[in-house]
Amino acid sequence: MATAKIIGTGLYAPGEPIGNEELKRLAGVEFDSVKLEGKIGILSRHIAKLRGLDESAADFAERASRAALTDAGVDAQEVGLFIVATDTPEYVSPATAILLQGRLQGGEREAEAFDVGASCASFVTALDVAARRHATDPSLRYSLVVGLYNMPAHVRPGDPFGFSIFADGAGAVLLERSEGEIGAGTANDGTSASERGAKARSGYVEGCFRADGTQWDYVGVYSGGARKPVTRELLERGEYGLENLKRLPGDRNLKLWPPLVLRLLEKANYPQASVSHYIFTQINRSVIVDVMAALGESMDKTTMVMDRYGYTGSACVPMALHEARSSGRVKSGDALVLVASGAGFAVGANLLIL
Repeated sequence: MATAKIIGTGLYAPGEPIGNEELKRLAGVEFDSVKLEGKIGILSRHIAKLRGLDESAADFAERASRAALTDAGVDAQEVGLFIVATDTPEYVSPATAILLQGRLQGGEREAEAFDVGASCASFVTALDVAARRHATDPSLRYSLVVGLYNMPAHVRPGDPFGFSIFADGAGAVLLERSEGEIGAGTANDGTSASERGAKARSGYVEGCFRADGTQWDYVGVYSGGARKPVTRELLERGEYGLENLKRLPGDRNLKLWPPLVLRLLEKANYPQASVSHYIFTQINRSVIVDVMAALGESMDKTTMVMDRYGYTGSACVPMALHEARSSGRVKSGDALVLVASGAGFAVGANLLIL
């Protein structure tokens, strides 16, 4: 059965990094740097508007995509599917993926372009969508999936939480249709985990998702849509941009992620012993440490980038994937589990072999 394999990755973050003390000065806010650095794990981030850069969502997506295309050695004209995974698009309409296609291909082509919005779970959702399109469409050779985040554009002046946590960035993967069986076999097929890994073919294996839309009213950008159009009165009341309506439970991801990983592996009939690396939403370092312990896995088997990039929402998983791949922490033939959580809420996980 055909699937999709990752043949290129790219990352982009705008401007020079901004450390915590400089952020306080630039944004005019105060926050607990000790907690942010020790528990959350954020030491610096990139924010275009605080650097005075005329860059926004589509620019980030374009630069990360060009890096992924260069990494793979593939011409943009060969891409047949563009998916931008984000909840901070360039515009409400048209889709940012349509802008991306135009920038990369320069005009009308036989290609498809659309956005996927599942809050910060957008990338893992879009990756699953793209892989399944490759499996069913023999004419689709290459696709670009871009995780994109521009939440600082929606942070209101004087918001210490918004400025200290959220950051700008994009991570892109280029997928190629791959024929043949994938995966490392099952745990009881008579071979060792290492033998199964050696025989594995690259490609997307499986996805697993959970959703609970009754929890939509915790945190989000609620203005600008049909229910709450932006008006002068809304702006004067300060009811726009990023809003925290309720406090998120601190242990949510600790409760959600381990069972989701195990369900994903069960669904794929794939042994946990064959998983080489895990990448999680980069929202909280201490949570990732606890989740890896709950899974019985060593911290050597995960990559964290929030120390350098802050929290980049829909972009953080592909950004961490790019860092893991480019640094040699993961290599061809390795089995990866990607896990992401989004407000609302949506949670998803992917199993793939590089």
